[in-house]
Amino acid sequence: MKYAIGIDYGTESGRVILVNIENGDIVATSVTPYPHGVITGHLNNRTLGKETALQVPQDYLEVLINSIPEVMKEINPNDIVGIGLDFTSSTILPVDENLNPLCETKEHENNPHAYVKLWKHHEAEDEAKHLNKIVQQEQWTKRYGGTISSEWMLPKVLEIANDDPPLFNQVHLFLEAGDWVISKLTGNLIRNSCSAGYKGTWHKETGFIDNETLQKISPALNDIYKTKLQGNVQSSGTLAGTLTKEISVKVGLHEGTPVAVGIIDAHAALPGAGVSEPGTLVMVMGTSTCHLLLSDKEVLVPGISGVVEGGILPGYFAYEAGQAAVGDLFAHFLKNYQTNFETLSDEAKILHPGQSGLLALDWHNGCRTPFVDTTLSGVLVGEKLSTTPAEVYRALLEATAFGTKVIIDLFEKHEIPINQVIATGGIPNKNNLLMQIYADILQKEITVVQNDQAPALGAAILGAVAAGAYDSYSRAIRHMASNKTIVYKPNKDNANIYIQLFDMYKQLSTFFTEQSSIMHDLNHLKGEKKYDRKPMEHLQ
Repeated sequence: MKYAIGIDYGTESGRVILVNIENGDIVATSVTPYPHGVITGHLNNRTLGKETALQVPQDYLEVLINSIPEVMKEINPNDIVGIGLDFTSSTILPVDENLNPLCETKEHENNPHAYVKLWKHHEAEDEAKHLNKIVQQEQWTKRYGGTISSEWMLPKVLEIANDDPPLFNQVHLFLEAGDWVISKLTGNLIRNSCSAGYKGTWHKETGFIDNETLQKISPALNDIYKTKLQGNVQSSGTLAGTLTKEISVKVGLHEGTPVAVGIIDAHAALPGAGVSEPGTLVMVMGTSTCHLLLSDKEVLVPGISGVVEGGILPGYFAYEAGQAAVGDLFAHFLKNYQTNFETLSDEAKILHPGQSGLLALDWHNGCRTPFVDTTLSGVLVGEKLSTTPAEVYRALLEATAFGTKVIIDLFEKHEIPINQVIATGGIPNKNNLLMQIYADILQKEITVVQNDQAPALGAAILGAVAAGAYDSYSRAIRHMASNKTIVYKPNKDNANIYIQLFDMYKQLSTFFTEQSSIMHDLNHLKGEKKYDRKPMEHLQ
């Protein structure tokens, strides 16, 4: 038997799986929680901004050192053909000339800007708004729906340049955390095309943003793609290099084991879910939901997160859209209502669509598609003294489904057909009510992949191809992708009421984004003070 290793770096932990390359069976799994978790609120007694989300890079190496030996207990290292890796993005860290994180130095151990900025770090919203104002007429922005998110590479880099110029000047490189881990495994610095394309404004034909535009955004960004963001961009899933002797000893594998170029975690789920051709929308459902699909053509769709040629699989344009709060939203509700999931779900199941008189907007962590605005917030309309927790919960489930329908309608309006919808992740495998609601609101069959490890499996597939175990991605996907599924069929009786509710959802969305500034005004009145933030006048 021959095996591939898939490494999946999520928000709270890293997962390593061992996969039989002949049939895709996952024969061993190990999860290592990050010892420092997600750093919010305070860093070594230093108060952080409310939108700050940091991590410690050493935690990522702990995943390798702990979990790879765990899955290898019964396996001969000779039988490992290759390794693939996926990572949350844009998760960035500043490093020195030797690629050592600056936060590991005594000088910077209390400086939040020296740490990893996690994908959901939103303190760079001012920088994103300033950047978007400068580039709004640029043609390339249409590949990203016309708006650059504060979650992406450039706003986060600019945040550091504005807040802490001395640290910014010390930074040798800003790296995606996934690329940093690959460099630790192989000794080679390669920027993966998936993160560079979706989160770093890279394009296969034209490269990065031109320097004239960078200088308009900020003098600090002058020539940054030749300095602090330098590095060759290589297609995800191609060969990055092989394991170094140093790391091979630590993880119990042979020196020279092939390692694939990294990929974004959600995007790895597409091959993991068995998709290798256009026409299928994959919903990767976790704390947030990422919507992915392949196409033969590049269409500039407003409000999406990006379209990248070869962004997931070579030969296709890959589209990304998303919702910023799904699993996080449900978990937040359960925590605040102090109730258990089973009771709440049972009570919500017996409710008919529209019975509660409630309607919600699912913007509790901002809106990713189509408005790309992290300052937007959640709404619940219709609540009365008689309203029950189950009614509110069902309204939130429906809201996330409405958010997905907005995304599907957006693609289909721009002549990108969606013939099939696949859901993957822990949530669709655990929440039957949610998936039936999605089928009813979308009026499409939802195929749930009964494997909540699709990203890790996708990474393992890419690792097998990079190692030469398969001569094509489509062939590897056919053999290795998960084929255990459950299908939810739409209830036609619920279609009419959900059409009415969806129309109300769109009216509510339009009101808060086009007719009223209430959400932005409330956000301003909160008067949040970010850590050591400086006025933005110098950027005007």
